[in-house]
Amino acid sequence: MVYFVGAGSGAADLITVRGARLLGEADVIIYAGSLVNPALLDYAKEGAEIHNSASMTLEEVIAVMLAAEAAGKMCVRLHTGDPSLYGAHREQMDLLDDAGIEYEVVPGVSSFCGAAAALKAEYTLPGVSQSVIITRMEGRTPVPEGEKLRLMAAHGCTLVLFLSTGLLEAATEELLAGGYSPDTPAAIVYKATWPDEQVFRCTVGTIAETARDAGIKNTALVTIGGFLGDDYDRSKLYDPAFTHLFRTGTGEGEAR
Repeated sequence: MVYFVGAGSGAADLITVRGARLLGEADVIIYAGSLVNPALLDYAKEGAEIHNSASMTLEEVIAVMLAAEAAGKMCVRLHTGDPSLYGAHREQMDLLDDAGIEYEVVPGVSSFCGAAAALKAEYTLPGVSQSVIITRMEGRTPVPEGEKLRLMAAHGCTLVLFLSTGLLEAATEELLAGGYSPDTPAAIVYKATWPDEQVFRCTVGTIAETARDAGIKNTALVTIGGFLGDDYDRSKLYDPAFTHLFRTGTGEGEAR
């Protein structure tokens, strides 16, 4: 059996209870060494076979899984954050399907959640933004034509950029072309929830300069939007005048 486990956003104690239990039971662990906090390996039992996938190909990863299955061993594939976001686990699951090997996916806390916690921010502030776009700047790996960054920026909602720290000059041009103003609030969160986490608040116009001055080149998220500002509307859910399913308010209307 193979388990794809989300390692969480960085801190070793932000893995799920289920994920930690499976790590402790695993005979074989394949972890994304370039991104996963090595402290998570402290959950592993003595004698567990551990592989760092940072230098491995897809075929090599699958070969380890197949060998584990043939030996009757339980394998955990430990992915950073949540596997469903830039985890490249679909291609692994397809090959396991072809081999007739069963697997399960255990979700994890994504780094975009960890970044919001580091910022003490709410991505979906009433009157500011009710949508979050998670995307990245196109680089050596392309994005679909309809997902160019300027098209994503045109929505004007909360934007979270993964895998873009080394492309911030080009990203800034795209964000401005998409309609964000140079003074739109932004923040760079380096290694969210890790012990060496750092937060750099800036604007769309100064993202690249801020990262350059701080020496940030990787392992960081960029967040953009008015949610980082001071103005927003009060939530209707807790407004005493608002009526909803669980409370009669003092005013008119129903919660939506």
